[in-house]
Amino acid sequence: MGYLIAPMGMAAVNVAIPALAEELQANAIKVSWLPTLYILANVALMLPFGKLADNYGRKRVYAMGLLLNALASLMCALASDIDWILFWRFVQGASGAMIFGTGVAIITSVTPSEKRGAALGKLAACVYVGLTLAPAVGGWLTEFLGWRSVFYFQIPLMLMLLAFIYLKLPGEWKNDEHSRFDWVGSCIFITFSCTLVYGLSKLPSLLGLSILSLSLLSLVSFVMHQRRDPQPLIRVQMFRESRVFSLSLMTSFFMYGSNFAIIFLLSLYLQYIKGYGPAYSGQILLMQALLMAIVAPFAGKLADRFEPRIVATTGCVIVGLGFALLIRLDTNTTALYISASLALIGLGFGLFSTPNNSAIMGAVKEQEVGVASASMNLSRTIGNLFGMSIVNLMMHFYIGDETFNASNNAELMSTISLALMMSLTFVIIASVVSAMRGRQ
Repeated sequence: MGYLIAPMGMAAVNVAIPALAEELQANAIKVSWLPTLYILANVALMLPFGKLADNYGRKRVYAMGLLLNALASLMCALASDIDWILFWRFVQGASGAMIFGTGVAIITSVTPSEKRGAALGKLAACVYVGLTLAPAVGGWLTEFLGWRSVFYFQIPLMLMLLAFIYLKLPGEWKNDEHSRFDWVGSCIFITFSCTLVYGLSKLPSLLGLSILSLSLLSLVSFVMHQRRDPQPLIRVQMFRESRVFSLSLMTSFFMYGSNFAIIFLLSLYLQYIKGYGPAYSGQILLMQALLMAIVAPFAGKLADRFEPRIVATTGCVIVGLGFALLIRLDTNTTALYISASLALIGLGFGLFSTPNNSAIMGAVKEQEVGVASASMNLSRTIGNLFGMSIVNLMMHFYIGDETFNASNNAELMSTISLALMMSLTFVIIASVVSAMRGRQ
């Protein structure tokens, strides 16, 4: 339920962004930060929360994430200024790190290894059902009740789920022995995440290059610190010990880097360039997640029977075909063509995600499933963050601090076209890496 509700609340906001931007007079740069800040908080806090969950209880951290998500949704709905919404979107992203960083670990803890693929397939299906409902729900709510309702509707769902957890989900899942929490490593990693995003947004200025240099230095420092620390947030040796583990994470990075910004950009395209309403735009955008929801459970079973590498790589290639169709997008492209392209991308992602996740979780020791779960989600969210940060840079270059209107539709179209080319390039790289990962 949590993996259905949380993605639905996260993604429904994308369809409401044009209405939100119009009422609050938000410029293009601040609008592009709405999805970026959510993902930034996810990336920066995923590993620390994964470690805390291993020590103090995965259910406890998961439940606290639901409560924080409800609070952040309420504050976003009440906000009258875009800057406050940006702040609470960051908080909402932190709650997402608590939810997504622990849920897979709980499932893995209670599932036999021979059934892990099927279990993760069901979990992935829940995510994709949430993402399927999100554009339609966000569109209908925005069109008939206003953009604030997109935040309000999440609150009772989160509170109901929280009550259900405490009443019906007994027990706790955590390591038998506490390990020391690495505060220094956490701070270094948060510095890396924040400087990466801000530096990319300031390119090609000298300030942007300087901040990106600091980000690279922070990443190197983090890796060195984790290698020396006796109780690290993540054992960097895991990446050398298992080729399957490291290359599966790399594949995930490129695949999700290709995909996250697309729904955001297509929502702007459909409403600003094509002139469709939020409800109709949402119905078009749901095609991708709908196919993902249908295919993911079957892909999980295929991963239990066949080599996950083969199933996942096939999915990567199909996603590439979908993006090859989408790069032809222009002002005259029909809704049917866009829906068919998104359906093809959804089919490929449904085949890719569960086998790839199963390969990651099956390549680590039992006592490290919490960190592996966080690493898996981290590769996804860093990919999302990297892709969205590059789109922010494109927005800054083509549109700058102007508000969206008919006069800059050509610039918006240029941004979308360039972003789609970037996505196709990422998927091609992911397909090659996935094929190289070796046997489970």
